[in-house]
Amino acid sequence: MRTLHTYTVVPSLPEKLARLRELAYNLRWSWDHDTINLFRRLDRDLWEKTEHNPARMLGQVAQERLEAAAQDPGYLSQLDQVYTEFRRYMDDSAWWGREYGAELGKDQNFRIAYFSAEFGITECLPIYSGGLGVLAGDHLKSASDLGLPLVGVGFLYQRGYFRQTLNSDGWQIENYPNTDFYSLPVEPVFGSDGACYVIAVNFPGRQVFVQVWKAQVGRIPLYLLDTNLPQNSEADRHIAGNLYGGDNETRIQQEIVLGIGGIHALDGLGIKPTVCHMNEGHSAFLALERVRRLKQEKGLSFAEAAEAASAGNLFTTHTPVPAGFDLFPSDLMRKYFEAYARELGLSFEELIDLGRVRAGNPDEKFNMANLALCHASYVNGVSKLHGAVTRRMVQPVWPGYPENEVPVGSVTNGIHTRSFLSEEMATLLDRYLGQHWSENPADPEVWALAENIPDEELWSVHERRRERMVAWARRHLVERYQRRGASEMEVAQAREVLNPDILTIGFARRFATYKRANLLLRDPERLKRLLNNPERPVQFVFAGKAHPRDDQGKDLIRQLVHFSRSEDVRRRFVFLEDYDMAMARTLVQGVDVWLNNPRRPMEASGTSGMKVIANGGLNFSVLDGWWAEGYDPSVGWAIGRGEDYDDYGYQDHVEAEALYGTLEREITRLFYHRDEGGLPRVWIAKMKASMKRLAPVFTTARMVREYADTYYVPAARRYRMLAADDFARTKELVTWKKKVRASWPQVKVERVVNGTEKTPVGQSIPIQVIVRLGAPLTPEDVAVQVYAGPVDADRRLVQGDVVALTCDGPADGGGDGVYTYSGALPSRRSGQHGFAVRVVPAHADAVLPQEMSMVTWE
Repeated sequence: MRTLHTYTVVPSLPEKLARLRELAYNLRWSWDHDTINLFRRLDRDLWEKTEHNPARMLGQVAQERLEAAAQDPGYLSQLDQVYTEFRRYMDDSAWWGREYGAELGKDQNFRIAYFSAEFGITECLPIYSGGLGVLAGDHLKSASDLGLPLVGVGFLYQRGYFRQTLNSDGWQIENYPNTDFYSLPVEPVFGSDGACYVIAVNFPGRQVFVQVWKAQVGRIPLYLLDTNLPQNSEADRHIAGNLYGGDNETRIQQEIVLGIGGIHALDGLGIKPTVCHMNEGHSAFLALERVRRLKQEKGLSFAEAAEAASAGNLFTTHTPVPAGFDLFPSDLMRKYFEAYARELGLSFEELIDLGRVRAGNPDEKFNMANLALCHASYVNGVSKLHGAVTRRMVQPVWPGYPENEVPVGSVTNGIHTRSFLSEEMATLLDRYLGQHWSENPADPEVWALAENIPDEELWSVHERRRERMVAWARRHLVERYQRRGASEMEVAQAREVLNPDILTIGFARRFATYKRANLLLRDPERLKRLLNNPERPVQFVFAGKAHPRDDQGKDLIRQLVHFSRSEDVRRRFVFLEDYDMAMARTLVQGVDVWLNNPRRPMEASGTSGMKVIANGGLNFSVLDGWWAEGYDPSVGWAIGRGEDYDDYGYQDHVEAEALYGTLEREITRLFYHRDEGGLPRVWIAKMKASMKRLAPVFTTARMVREYADTYYVPAARRYRMLAADDFARTKELVTWKKKVRASWPQVKVERVVNGTEKTPVGQSIPIQVIVRLGAPLTPEDVAVQVYAGPVDADRRLVQGDVVALTCDGPADGGGDGVYTYSGALPSRRSGQHGFAVRVVPAHADAVLPQEMSMVTWE
C-alpha cells in the first residue's frame, strides 16, 4: 500500500545526554575511539547490531538505559571529557588557518568543493564500493583535521553498493537492501522557508527533483544528493538508487545530477566554490555548469567563461587504462545536452567536441575524462608511477610534446591513519610518541620515536590484535554459515578456523582480474606445504567483492572458496564474505603481512596496504602503485623487481615463483626466528622501520597538504587573478589565445646553427636559431627552446631537458616577423647526445602546455 503521509520519530534523550545527538551526527566519531566507547558503553550488543551507527542506536536503546546513564556520574564524566575534546577539535584553526589564513582566510566565502561519486567514511553510511570511495572519505577526514575550507558533494544512494553473499558453489550473489535515511547519521538540509532543500535539474522534457542531505565529517560538510522523491517519476527516483548500477543512460543521468546538480545545490546554499576538485571523471559536467553560470551571471562569452572556470578546476584520475573512463555515444549526448549546448552558446557539435580527443571525429564517443582534462588547469594521477602511466595514456591530447612533458602531475594517495588504527596501538603510540602525535601524523620526527617502543610492548599489542581478528573471523563465519542453513558440522568447523599464534597474511580488496587474487593458487601443492609446514605454518585470510557484472572477478572468488574447502587447508585458508570498512579495520589491525599482487602497472595507487603500517603490519607486494615508492628491503618485501611483461602467462609464472620463494625463504623464517624470550626481534625491527619510514608519508595528512600547496592554493590565486576587475585579464588572455591559434600555422624554425659537433664535459655548446613568427606574433608571444638529452641507438632522445633561448632581435635580412635566438647547451655527461629546437606559446597568465597544446618543431 502506498504511503500517503510520513512522519519521523526521533530519540528522546534526557537533557543531560542531549550532547550525544551532536556527537552522533558528526562523523568525527568514526575515527575517535573515545567517542565510540561512549556510545558502546550505552549498549555494547546494540552497537554491534546497529552496525556501529550511533544515530540508529540512540533511536533503539531502551529509554530506561538512557535514564540510567543520565544519572550515572561516571558516564556523565566520560561524556564531558569526550564533548570537551570534540569542541576543542571543532574550534581549532588547525594547519590551514596558520598557513593560509592571512591570505585566503579573509574571504569568508572561499570554498574548495570536492566531488566524488562515492565516499567511504564509515560502514554505517553505505555510499561507497571500494578504494576510490574510502580515499574520498579519508580526504574529507584529513581536510577536517587540517582545517581546510572544503565541502564535499556526492550521492545518498537508496541502495548503495551491494551486500555480498556466496552460494553453495562459492559464487557471489548481490543483495541491495534499502537504506532508511532517517536512521543514518545524516540530516536533511533545510531552505530559508524551513522546508527540505530541493533543487530541480533539467532533463529532456522534464525536471528531476533532488533533495539535499548533509553528513558532517568533523569540520567538513558533505552534501549528498537524493532523487528518491515522490514528485519524480518511478524511473527518476532510482537515478540515485545504486552506486555504479544500471546501464549507460543511468550513468549519464547520475553524472548530470552529480556535476550539474551538485553545482546547483551548492549555489542555492550560498556556496560558490573557487576551486572544484573532480575525484575521477564522474563529476566532469560540473566544468560545463561553472561555465554556463559564469556566462549568464557575468555576461562573458563561452571562451571567457571557460577560461576563468578552468582556472579553478582540478581533475584527479585513478584509472591506469582508457577503458576506465566513461564514454557516451553521440545520440545519448544529444538527448541530454542538445538544449544545454544552446545555453552555453554552442552548437551541439561544438559541445560534443569538448569530450573528444580529435574534434569533428563522428566515430569518437564523448569521453568524460577528456572533458575534465581540457577544462581543468591542473591534472594529477595518484602515485608517481600512475602519473607516468597517465601521461602515456593521455599523450594524444598533447601530440607534439614528449611524454615526460605531458601536463599531468601526481599526488600519491594516503590513508587517514586514525580511522584504521586499533585502539590498543593508538594507546601505545600515545605513550611513546606523545598524546598529540595524531595532530601531526605526517611528521617524520614524530614517527622516529617509534624506535623507543619496547619490543615486548609492541609485539604484545600486535599479538593481541591478531587474536581478536581470529576470534572475529570465527564469529563472522559462524553467523554466515548459520544464516544460510549450513549443517552443524560446518558451523562447528567454522568455529575452529585460523590459529591466533601463527603467521597470518591478509588479502582484501576489490576482486578485479588485474589484482590476481588467484596467483597464490598456481601451485596448490606448494601452497599446501606452506600452510601445513609443521615448524613454520602460514594462514591466509581473503575478502573482497567483484563488480556485479564482472564474472571473471566472481570466478576468482569461487576458486579461492573451493580451495578453502579442502580438508587439509580449511583451518588455514579462509574467505570472509561481505567485505566492508568494519572488516577492513579488523583485518589490517590483526594481520602480520598484507599481500598485494596486481599486474604492474595496473594498480594506480592502492591504499589497503598502507592501513597495516601504523598497526605494525608489513607489506609484501608487486612494485606497483604506492609500493613502487614505499618499498625498501628494511620495511617489507617485493614480488619481482618492477618488471613489465607483454606475456601475461609468463608474468604470472615468474611472479608466482617469486611469491612462493619469498614466503618460503624469507618471510616465514624471519617470523619464526625467536630469541630466548620468544620474541622475533628482527621482525619487530622491521615493524618499527616500516612505521618510521612509511607512516608519515602514506597518510592523507601529507596528501591533502600536498593538494593544498600544489593545486588548491595556486588554483585559487589564479582564479582570483582572472576574475579581478570584471574578468579583465581573462578577456585579455582569451584574445591572446585567439591570436596565437589563428597565427600559429605560420610559425616556423627556419635555421639552426650548432657551434660544434664535439665538446668536452663541462663546456657549453653555442646555438643560434632563426625563427619565423610572422605578423601579428612577437617574441613576447612565444618561447623558443632547445629540447636536449642523451639519445639511444635509434637517435631518439631518451629523457630531454629544456633550455630556453634568448631573442637577440630581428634576423638580418629575414624580413618582418623573423627573429634570431641564441643560447648555450650545457655538457654535463659524456656520450652521444642530441637536441631539437621548438617554439611554444608563452604567456604569464596561462598554464602551459595544459591549456594550449600547440608546438612547432624544427
